[in-house]
Amino acid sequence: MSRRRAAQLDSHVSLPIRMASYGLMAAGLLLVMLVGVLPGLLAACLGFMLTRWINTWLVRLARRRWHHPPTAVLLWAARAASIIVILAPLLILFSTFNHYRSMLLTAPHQFTELTDYVARTVLEFKAHLPEEIADMLPEEAEEVQRTVAVYLWSKAAALANAGKEWAVGFLYAYVGLLIGSLAAVRVHNKWNAPLTDALKLRVARFGDAFRQIVTAQFWIASFNTALTAVFLLLVLPMFDLQLPYTRALITLTFVAGLIPIVGNLLCNVVITIVGLSVSPLTALVCLGFLILIHKAEYFINAKVVGRRTHIAVWELLAVMFMSEAIFGPAGLVAAPLFYAYLKKELEAAHLV
Repeated sequence: MSRRRAAQLDSHVSLPIRMASYGLMAAGLLLVMLVGVLPGLLAACLGFMLTRWINTWLVRLARRRWHHPPTAVLLWAARAASIIVILAPLLILFSTFNHYRSMLLTAPHQFTELTDYVARTVLEFKAHLPEEIADMLPEEAEEVQRTVAVYLWSKAAALANAGKEWAVGFLYAYVGLLIGSLAAVRVHNKWNAPLTDALKLRVARFGDAFRQIVTAQFWIASFNTALTAVFLLLVLPMFDLQLPYTRALITLTFVAGLIPIVGNLLCNVVITIVGLSVSPLTALVCLGFLILIHKAEYFINAKVVGRRTHIAVWELLAVMFMSEAIFGPAGLVAAPLFYAYLKKELEAAHLV
């Protein structure tokens, strides 16, 4: 929805109706977090965005043949786009499971082992350091090591029992994908009630925030993962160095990289600790390389995400930590999107 069209809708909606739409939108987002259907909401936004993109591409192809495509062709393009988005995940999942069955079945176990391995490395931190450096550490450091190790072991136990939660999350995500895809090709009514128009404007702004945040963060995570894979699979072996759990580390880099700033820091810490289990020199090499990646990603994040959403890094960190404290890991994922949407509403109301 264009800014001019959004401004026109806002100007034609009375203040009580506008406030009601704000309240309903806020209540809906809060309900999503409380009930735990965030994967469904994100998948619905993704399904809507992909269906619209594929539909636009199909319409362009139709216009190469017909300058003014018939209505039947336009309807076919919309339905085809929806069918592609609905069936593609199932086909990809079937193909991936068929060819990489053992890898997919052992993936949760790999992450559990990786978490346990990092915990043991933290517990034996002093043993991996040179003796002169280990002697300089205070006695209180051992207590901190034990606390961190116990925390990581608790997370490893949670990962080992998370199979049902992952299955439920995937089900929510696929249902959300269906909803988003079908909503993208719905038939528009020429006349709507004022509250309906106001809610459409709220949803359009939320979708715009999703597109900006997710698109930028996907490319940042892909860039980070590609460089990390080159480093772990090509650069380190050239110096006869090899980190354990390389496949799990690369997967973790991409998944955690979808979370702005914090995800990248998490990956850096995990890879550095795993490198320390090999040798202090390996840990230093990993840390140096990851700092370079982090600086490059920080620049991209500031230029791409910050420029599009007008969100400073300190704002994003503050909101993410607050949201994580309230809603747990789901809050960490939702915070950038929800805050970007809030910023759009405040800017549209000329309050910031």
